[in-house]
Amino acid sequence: MSDQFSQNDIDAVYRAIAARRDVRHFVPGAIGEELFARLIKAAHQAPSVGMMQPWRFIRIRSDAVREAIVALVDEERLATAEALGERGSEFMRLKVEGIRECGELLVAALMDRREEYVFGRRTLPEMDLASVACALQNMWLASRAEGVGMGWVSLFDPARLAALLSIPEGGKPVAVVCIGHVAQFYPMPMLEMEGWETRRKLADMVCVDRWDFPGLKASSDTP
Repeated sequence: MSDQFSQNDIDAVYRAIAARRDVRHFVPGAIGEELFARLIKAAHQAPSVGMMQPWRFIRIRSDAVREAIVALVDEERLATAEALGERGSEFMRLKVEGIRECGELLVAALMDRREEYVFGRRTLPEMDLASVACALQNMWLASRAEGVGMGWVSLFDPARLAALLSIPEGGKPVAVVCIGHVAQFYPMPMLEMEGWETRRKLADMVCVDRWDFPGLKASSDTP
């Protein structure tokens, strides 16, 4: 029996990758426990350096905690707008989260005591964060394949969010994850739709044998 996927399955994988979106607009309604379990399982099947599995997920069920997270995000949104200078007002017009509207809210965090894991991290300790990103990408692709939206929110003070959620010293929240039903998926990344940034040419991201990258220029051309 061949280990190769059927052509239909291969096409479906690439379709999910191309159609994945960072979603900010949701419609009301829970996603259901069975679907939630599948998405969490997909995340937990991610690769991780040295099999450290540094991801931890806190499921937010309390309306009060949800509102407290909204407040933290709103504060950081204002601080980000100030830091952006001339683009601050443009940034404030963007919808940057769907925390109140999404059916399922999670906080993804790095576990504590990560210093005990050396395999693959002696010179690159940040590989723990890369591993969590892999878990979130698994969940993102599974969500898109299931027809539900997912958004990754990183606008918050990690120390204050850690205190809110009783994350122990050494642990660190890295993403507020919004999952829920959508009226429709964006035809392209929302920030591209809104004119914030344009996808760059793939050719500008690849070179051979040594660093040989020119100044990167935005392009609307298909890679």
